[in-house]
This record gives sequence, structure tokens and C-alpha cells, in this order.
Amino acid sequence: MNRKHTGAGPLTVTVFVFPGVRLLDVTGPVEVFTSANDFGGHYRVQIASEDGAAVITSAGLRLSADLSVADVREPYDVLLVPGGPEWETLIKDDALLDVVRQLNEKAHRTASVCTGAFLLAAAGLLDGRRAATHWRHARQLALRFPSVRVEPDAIFVRDGRMLTSAGVSAGIDLSLALVEDHYGAQVARAVAKDMVVFMQRPGGQSQFSVRARAPHTRQETLRRVLDEVAENPGANHTLSAMARRAGVSVRHVTRLFHEEAGTTPARYVEQVRLEAAQVMLETGDEPMAAVARHTGFGSPESLRRAFVRHLGVTPGAFRAGFRTTGVGTRDAVSEAQHPDGR
Repeated sequence: MNRKHTGAGPLTVTVFVFPGVRLLDVTGPVEVFTSANDFGGHYRVQIASEDGAAVITSAGLRLSADLSVADVREPYDVLLVPGGPEWETLIKDDALLDVVRQLNEKAHRTASVCTGAFLLAAAGLLDGRRAATHWRHARQLALRFPSVRVEPDAIFVRDGRMLTSAGVSAGIDLSLALVEDHYGAQVARAVAKDMVVFMQRPGGQSQFSVRARAPHTRQETLRRVLDEVAENPGANHTLSAMARRAGVSVRHVTRLFHEEAGTTPARYVEQVRLEAAQVMLETGDEPMAAVARHTGFGSPESLRRAFVRHLGVTPGAFRAGFRTTGVGTRDAVSEAQHPDGR
């Protein structure tokens, strides 16, 4: 539901920071909220650390705090919990988790960015709820906190008063959604255009990136097959062709993919081809027939079906998203329905 803020006073966003916090997890959302003030929003953003002292981010930069957690006394509107690369250590810090619980009790809504979801989960705030985090850590979140229903491909997830987002820049997506809830689509759209970002980015996390997620296998046969597909996605990569080039049987290739990559040969090939097509659409002006041919889809219609099936948008709509700062097409964000029909 879209809830417009009609009060005269500002909406307060409290960003909780700690040693090792990831800088962009903080600055991305802060930029959204402060930019909204130039377009009709009215936010007051405050940075809180446990003791009010500055913290050193994971990038090695010093980040000042406005106040200590003890100074956050009044109820406020949004708590933002960013993440950090040392999340495995953070979730074992009982004092830190107590701070998160205390801040959550005073917030109308609580949101996390990237691995900040681990802090919310460890604090018991995501029990029985759906959640998102960076695709690289989604499996760990699900394994460590089985009471949390992890949605690994979502850019962000809204479940009641709790919001969780994917990695790093997805905190911007989540913050734009909050701006829209508070002040409407027009304000959020103005902020997105000003920051030159999607108001709704096409696709989910599955677009980032097939080759980066390729398993580090010690099976030289499979490694060679994976590399051949990634290096030339437009080539003939039928199961029999891959088996023939690898010098093994079709059954053996299939078994290696299942055991080492956790997928099927056909699914992996399609994912690599989809990524290659995305790169061509983002960076070039080739006709759809050429994109389809160079990336192994064969025809524009096969390309279109793959985009719609995996990303929820057509290739043309995906390309348009990189040609304009206007509102993109519907993405894979969970529970991010917008009332003006975009």
C-alpha cells in the first residue's frame, strides 16, 4: 500500500553504523533521502553508532556519527541497517545485536542493505518473514536462519514493516521505494532521474552475473567446458557438442554439471547467453537479429522468450532502460507494487 506522508514535520531515518560497515550501503540510501528533500520530500537523516564515535568503514574511510544509540530516544520512521564484509563476526556480537533490537523497537519500519539482513536475522527480527540479501550470500542466510524465507533473486523484499535488499546498490532501490511510499511516485521518480538510476531496474539478481557465479571446480574437464561457453556463447553448445569437445560421454558431462555446478548444461548455457545478450543491449545498437545470432539464441523470438522468462522484460524494454533516465519496466522486486501502474 502507498502511504503518503501528510504531516508537517520531517520523517526521521536513522542509519546504524558500526566498524567495518560497507560505505555504499550507507551513502547510497542517504543520498536518496537527502535528494528527496530537493523534490518535495522532508527527511531528517541521522547517523548513529553504538557510542556516538566515528567508525572506520570496510573501505578504510572514517565515517562520523551524529549521535549514539543511547541518544536515539524518540520513536522515528525508518531504521536502516547496512551490511559489511565481516558479517560472520558481526552476527556473533551479542551486544551489537541488542543494539539492533533496541533501535528496531523505536522504528516504524526497519530496513537492511546487503548483508545487513544477517544482523536482522540474528537479532530474531526476520523470523517467519521473507527476506533478500546479496545473491552471493543468499544460500548462507537460508542455511543459518531456516525460519527466514530467503528470496535469492529479489532486488528487495517487503514483508510487513521489515524491508531487506540485495547487495550494495540495491539499497538505493529500497530507499526509492520508501520515498514513493512516503511522498508518492512523482517525488521518487524525480530522485531516480537526478541520481541517474532506475526507479525500477529490469530483472532480478540473476543478471549479476552468471560467469561470476560459475563454480571453482577442480574438475579440469568441466572447467574447460565452462570456459568455452563463457568465451564464445554463440557457438554450438548442445550437450553432444560439449561432450565431444571434452572427450567424454554425454552422461559424464551431465553428471559433472549436476555435481559440480548444481545445474544442467542447457540451463548454464542459456544463462551465459542471456548475460552476453544483456551486455550487447547495454552497450551497443546492433539489431535484435544480430544480438540473437551473436549470443547463440538464433532468432529474435528465442531471445525475447528467454528475456521474458528470466528477467520479466523484453529485450527492447531492457535496452530502453539503458537509453533513458526515466522509469524502467517492471522488475523482479517482491512486494514492490506501484499504484500508478508502472
